[in-house]
Amino acid sequence: MNTRIFQTTDELKQVEEAWEDLFRRAVISTPFQTHLYNQVWWSTFGGGEWKQGDLWVFAGYDHADRLVGLAPLFFSRSEANELRIIGSKEVSDYLDLIVDPMYAESFIEVLLSHIFQDETAGAKCLVLDNVQEDSPTIPLIAQAAQTQGVQFSQERVEPAPLLMLPSNMDSYLEQIGSKQRREFKRKMRRAADYPARISWRIEDQQEAIAHDIELFLDLMGNDAEKRSFLTDSMKDHFRLLAVAGTRAGWLHLAFLEASGEPIFGYLNFIAQNRVWVYNSGFDPDHIALSPGWVLMGYLIEWAIERGYDAIDFLRGDEVYKHRLGGIDRFVCRLTIEP
Repeated sequence: MNTRIFQTTDELKQVEEAWEDLFRRAVISTPFQTHLYNQVWWSTFGGGEWKQGDLWVFAGYDHADRLVGLAPLFFSRSEANELRIIGSKEVSDYLDLIVDPMYAESFIEVLLSHIFQDETAGAKCLVLDNVQEDSPTIPLIAQAAQTQGVQFSQERVEPAPLLMLPSNMDSYLEQIGSKQRREFKRKMRRAADYPARISWRIEDQQEAIAHDIELFLDLMGNDAEKRSFLTDSMKDHFRLLAVAGTRAGWLHLAFLEASGEPIFGYLNFIAQNRVWVYNSGFDPDHIALSPGWVLMGYLIEWAIERGYDAIDFLRGDEVYKHRLGGIDRFVCRLTIEP
């Protein structure tokens, strides 16, 4: 296997087409593995989560010079000589290597060999955050680490509930059980009877997204914890992601409105025939309506009508995710070191 290391944003731009081709046939392919998402994250260092870093994107090619493996990594200057995966770790829910299934084992062997046996890499450890617990790359990394005599550890970090969608709404309501079914219907009736007219919309048009992402950030800022999270750099991350994701056709904003004014919003990705619920914001003046439940109810019905197979609630153990039918899966942190 031939290998290359990309260390500049210009080099990453040149490999965009090959990256996206590899993404379409990769072992794991979520929105967080796209070239676009990685480019946005790197341009803001994860919205300022990382202050400094040096790109170190390891690429593997087959005999026909086709890209078959990518390890999108960077050297963290704040953590001396640690190689981390681009996207680490708070704003990216699922991270992984991007590899063709036919070449996954050999690519991972070459990657670890280069990091830990070639002095030019100079890494003291490799940390892969937010890898899905059932990722096929985990046993391959563990096996390669054992073969090469380096230490491998795996730590379960947090749940990421997934709601599998049936073919119709009646089946969904049966799926969540009688107690939650009654609660679901009660909240939706309350919305129908609310003094202000309740409506909802999806925004996925380029000409409107710059305006609507500001509405969404304002809603996010009503939560004290999110308000401290939304630094200027983090806001820039969301703005860039919204514009780029809308242009690519996989990002949309869903708003619940009272008399035409937004009172709750979900920022979602649409990819792999499912909805990925990335973040949310609310207006505290309408909290009695349970607006998050109501908007998610509309979204679930919308997704079922369009034949989507799942709603991925992404990381976090918020109660509503389970009450709406989400089943826990987990993400892990992998650490490989001499």
